[in-house]
Parts: sequence; C-alpha cells; structure tokens
Amino acid sequence: MRFELDKVLIDDIIFFMENQDGEFLIDIQEGQVIDINNNETEEEPDYNDGRFIPLPGWSSQDGFRLMEHFTAGLKNPVARHDLSVALTRSKGVFRAFKNVLESYPEIEKMWFIYKDKEMKNEVISWYNSLREEWGLEPIGMEPDDTSSLVLEDFSFREGDDELGYPSFIAGINGESAGSVSATINNQIMHIDHLEVKSEYRGMGLGKTLLSKLIEIADEKNLDMTIDVPVDAEFFSRSLLLENFVPCMQRFIRKK
Repeated sequence: MRFELDKVLIDDIIFFMENQDGEFLIDIQEGQVIDINNNETEEEPDYNDGRFIPLPGWSSQDGFRLMEHFTAGLKNPVARHDLSVALTRSKGVFRAFKNVLESYPEIEKMWFIYKDKEMKNEVISWYNSLREEWGLEPIGMEPDDTSSLVLEDFSFREGDDELGYPSFIAGINGESAGSVSATINNQIMHIDHLEVKSEYRGMGLGKTLLSKLIEIADEKNLDMTIDVPVDAEFFSRSLLLENFVPCMQRFIRKK
C-alpha cells in the first residue's frame, strides 16, 4: 500500500524538512512522518524493510538559495536592495533577512506565499519521483498565484475628480498605496498619472489600477495613450500585454 499525498501530509513533510535537529522518515504504508529518535511505538520498527523512506533533502543552503531567488525576482527596487544587503552578511543572514521583511509587510506576505509554494513543489517533485518508481502518473504542481493573493489586501475606489474624469485610488490599512487618473478628449483617454508607492511596487498593483481605466475605455470605445519613462521596462511589458503599442518617442534636453 502506497501513501497518497494530501495537504496535511505536505505540510507535515515541510515542517520536518526544515527541522535540522532530528532524523525523520515517512511511513509509506501509513502515510505519516516518523521521528526515529523519538518513536513511542511498542516494537522497534525495522527501518530497512522498505516501508520507511527519507524525506526530501533540505538544508540551510537550500533555504539560502530560496531567499536569493526570491530577492532576485522582486520588482520592488527598494526592498530588493535591502534584502540583497541582508544576504551578503557573513553571520546572521536568516535573522537579517527576516528583519528586513518585517519592514515591508506586503513583501513579507509575498515571501511566505513564495516559500510555501516552492517547498510544496519540492515535496510534490519528490513524490512524483516515487510515483514514477511505482509506475503511477505524476500529480500536478502548485499554481503560481502570489500576486493575486497579495492584491486581496488592497481596496480600490474611484477618485473624486470634479471634472468627471476617471481616477482610482488603491488603499491598504486606511492609507493610499497608489493611484491612477486620466483625461478624455476627442475619443482618446490619456493616462496622466499612474503611481504606486515604492514599498508596494512589484505586486501587480499598477497593472490592476491600469485595468480599471481599460474597463472604462472599452465601455466607451476609447483609444488610450500613456507616456512611460524609459527606465520603466517592466511596466512597458505589461502595457504590451494589454494591447498597447509604441507610437512615438519623446526626447528631452536638460540644461
């Protein structure tokens, strides 16, 4: 009898993977993790009979690499810099990383979601290798839904534009996190303002604000324009995905 992997067992495996102080095996017959140094069963099991197998390997080096990959993928430049500095410490790296995250609550939430997803996929990959040995079909990996989960914390409301032009404000904990506004002239909606506060960048907030205006433009059958700074390459890619196309270049000569 071979065990089935469910959410509870995945969480148990992850918990014991991160425990560096014990020696753990999984009972493939009962589908549970066994601490071989603290086993309270009446008879000592034979851990070499094939019924018990090691958990997926996980070390502090694996944890460090996970932090590196998360930091490298962050699109928030301020948080990415601070976390990168924490990772260069010769001692206390994990504590320093944790302390920086506490200064960016939304980035911290992204980290927990990212870590949970990556470790679940590590367990699922290990389990699929077992299923291959057993001649069974693999199961699917965890979906990547980090941004949508983080965005659930934000509220969106229409701005109070006296001229009736469309505008929206994103808020969190009673404070503004970003905003967008546009003017409409001759069947063209021009986005005059799109801003996300530095600590909330890289979470899909700007794209969500943009989508609010796109909905209005589609309802009114309007073309849309927006000026984008040359260093906003990531947001430019988001615009291309929404069917925006480049139409001109603006040059500036500073004194």
